[in-house]
Amino acid sequence: MSVTISFNDIVKKYNDKTVISGLSLDIKKGEFFTLLGPSGCGKTTLLRMIAGFNSIEGGDISFGEKVMNLITPQYRNIGMVFQNYAIFPNLDVKNNVGFGLKNKKLAKDEIEKRVDNILDIVQISQFKNTMPENLSGGQQQRIALARAIVIEPNVLLMDEPLSNLDAKLRIDMREAIKEIQSKIGITTVYVTHDQEEAMAISDRIAVMNTGIIQQVGTPREIYQKPSNIFVASFIGRTNILKRSLRSENGKTVLVMHDDYQLDMSNIPPQQRETVKVSIRPEEFAISQTQEGIPGVIQQSVFLGLNVHYTVKLQTKESVEVIEEATLGEPLEPETNVRLLIKKEKINLFDDESERNILEDDSYAK
Repeated sequence: MSVTISFNDIVKKYNDKTVISGLSLDIKKGEFFTLLGPSGCGKTTLLRMIAGFNSIEGGDISFGEKVMNLITPQYRNIGMVFQNYAIFPNLDVKNNVGFGLKNKKLAKDEIEKRVDNILDIVQISQFKNTMPENLSGGQQQRIALARAIVIEPNVLLMDEPLSNLDAKLRIDMREAIKEIQSKIGITTVYVTHDQEEAMAISDRIAVMNTGIIQQVGTPREIYQKPSNIFVASFIGRTNILKRSLRSENGKTVLVMHDDYQLDMSNIPPQQRETVKVSIRPEEFAISQTQEGIPGVIQQSVFLGLNVHYTVKLQTKESVEVIEEATLGEPLEPETNVRLLIKKEKINLFDDESERNILEDDSYAK
């Protein structure tokens, strides 16, 4: 039922404007693969090319060994879940879910058997005879998912399927979607601009910007070892500071402040006048000793599990710091502090190319 999906130098143009140029990518059989990026980055365009809704101006898209470029959507054997669900309001749940099977001219008893099975899997069997207008948004989303899966497609495509749900229901549904996808084992391509959603649900993620894939990797790889500044800034939250590297006694030292330097032993000895340092808020530790980067608390926000601080450094830079909440009160504004850095987690980028310059995997552990 599942297939691999391969993109070989794919090109997409709208009139004279090229929006995707020479994109190559392989999606594994049975993988939950997410296309993640800001609005207008090309992720939905790429999804529609997989579906056959968009033309291909160059390169090939293959399902397994079969090139799909000239195959129309109805013959690609795909299931698709849209942002607006596209549920038929005049049909009850069982007829909504069985609609595609009726179009395939399956026998009535086979349709009933497969509909009952998929309703069990998505856990809405009790609503089999209910009209969509009487169901919640999450229940309607399960109908759309069941209808896409029941036809036993080779590929499941999902375009921002949770964007119309409230925050708690989004979390519940993303967990349900991942559980259902794992159980069925179908190759799934999922489009979202929500970084947390992508991190929670994906086997691998492709981060896109302006039609170009910036990085492909597991959620952990992309978060802990971003390939460039765009990925570091787009995935989660980070502080980008400009600092310098020095070579001292055969080692590379990162100068964070006049009296606070970090031994970057995984980088060959080198000097760089300017590098960009990515430090996520949780990679700082607040200290009131004499060691670290000096700064002043500007703001504190208590969020239950954590306290989010804004700290203004002596260099006039403002950084975000997240610390686990304690039983005591958060530090007050105007409190003088020093910031220590968990150096094993930070990332360094070339000032001009903005590419990651770390050379081994020790920082991804």
